[in-house]
Amino acid sequence: MPDDWRQMDRATLSAAYDNAGAVAGSAQKVAGWRERSAAFRQAHPDELDLAYGTQERQTLDLFRCGGADAPLLAFLHGGYWQRNAKEGFACMAEGPLARGLDVALIGYTLAPQATMTRIADEVGAALAFLRRHDGTRGTARRLVVSGWSAGGHLAALALSRGQADAGLAISGIFDLAPIRGTILNDALSLTAEEIDALSPIRHLPAASGPLVVAYGAEELPELRRQSAEYHAAWSAAGLRGSLLRLASHDHFSVLGELMRPDGALTEATVALARG
Repeated sequence: MPDDWRQMDRATLSAAYDNAGAVAGSAQKVAGWRERSAAFRQAHPDELDLAYGTQERQTLDLFRCGGADAPLLAFLHGGYWQRNAKEGFACMAEGPLARGLDVALIGYTLAPQATMTRIADEVGAALAFLRRHDGTRGTARRLVVSGWSAGGHLAALALSRGQADAGLAISGIFDLAPIRGTILNDALSLTAEEIDALSPIRHLPAASGPLVVAYGAEELPELRRQSAEYHAAWSAAGLRGSLLRLASHDHFSVLGELMRPDGALTEATVALARG
């Protein structure tokens, strides 16, 4: 396989981003998250499916730890912008919730029903809703945006747009240009304008809260490259942040570090939330 994605044909480039195909048992892992999340949502039913817009998937779930004015983590699910739903990722709230954070799981419309531009706008609307929701309580608390895979891209983009106070991007995509050359683009239909406007690495902010870029050491080379290059660009721009390489983890097992109260991703989230 060529080292440079620009030299890969469509089949090779598609394989370079095929996380599910690269990890044996990934479908079972995601099914396990859905089962665990269903039980979690059943145990925490008070603020589910809060509407931040008028469309079916423009809702979010909010889970509270019980602490007054607790920091808030907003989590965005993955699935290459065209699969999965917030309901299947509620279990990702377990670790941060146990450590004194409130957690919101954000839903968004999937491609091809929505363009990447619309998806990014929906995330911004959801984060604005959470800010207004806090306003009704008379408090302004620290908001950390996070996400995994496609959600990592959306989290980084939101932070670069000033829509949160800090960010944790897990196994994300930070330059969309390679994606246009893969089978994933059949549903996304990315335009050249969207690639430029919605690739976080191409729009580093003048100022921002801190960003942790995290990935598994056993992930596909392209995923590792995307994270390393984005962190390098972020740091070169004088922005605060760190690169978190999680040994022995692949694209899916890495999220175990968020579900556990003592997991490395939970620790990173708590540090970001406490400022």
